[in-house]
Amino acid sequence: MNWSDVWNAMFGGLADYGDILALVQNSVWAGAVLGLVGGLVGVFVIRRDMAFAVHGISELSFAGAAAALLFGFDVVTGSIFGSLVAAALIGWLGARARDRNSIIGVLMPFGLGLGILFLSLYNGRSANRFSLLTGQIVSVQNAQLGWLIAIAAVVLIALLLIWRPLTFDSLDPQSAAARGVPTVGVSLGFMLLLGLIVAVAVHIIGALLVMALLVTPAAAAMRVSSGAVAVPLLAALFGVVSAVGGILLAVMGTLPVSPYITTISFLIYLVCRIVGARQGRVTAM
Repeated sequence: MNWSDVWNAMFGGLADYGDILALVQNSVWAGAVLGLVGGLVGVFVIRRDMAFAVHGISELSFAGAAAALLFGFDVVTGSIFGSLVAAALIGWLGARARDRNSIIGVLMPFGLGLGILFLSLYNGRSANRFSLLTGQIVSVQNAQLGWLIAIAAVVLIALLLIWRPLTFDSLDPQSAAARGVPTVGVSLGFMLLLGLIVAVAVHIIGALLVMALLVTPAAAAMRVSSGAVAVPLLAALFGVVSAVGGILLAVMGTLPVSPYITTISFLIYLVCRIVGARQGRVTAM
């Protein structure tokens, strides 16, 4: 491949950018909603040391989506089913961190293997198979956008309702249990919410790279702030910028959306890490 091919792959649609953008406006809205809610959920993913769980859930979500594709069902529904099964198993069997990591380590290859099996049996368009792994930006129809927004709204409302006990349980689970916080119920509830948002993320960014929106924005926010309000707001902002910015760049060419989203997310994290290190040096002085 020469430089001309690279340029066309990245910016070949620049001349018709306005027309192309009009075709993917549903995806832009979906990306914005996903970035917002994913950033907020990611705060608790980091606080509860569950980044590994995001990847584990995404593998089962991928398997569910692949099964739905094979048997002719709605892909989002299959993705949600797989995510919820994984989230429930991790939340139920992995009460302790050591057990949780073991369960995730078992589920990840199982889910990935099932997904590969279902995709191998699928005889439809190869683009449909590829999109489950790397995401897609042109296939979000009005009905799908409605479902995505509805799912994200349910996750956001439920997250706000359990915000205080979830924060307490995330920062000091022993004290939370001693104070009467239903830690098992809170943990399982959060896992189910995480499963729902992972299922939505898989549809947009793909199963392999969901952590770019569910882990990296929150990790970046925690590098520059420790405030109870500032961290969630920054995480949501970073998530929206990563998702929407990635989509706006991806429509210029023919490359998948996921490399753009992951690159923007990583650059934000890198800048925040540098800023945080400088803040630490100034404080130490």
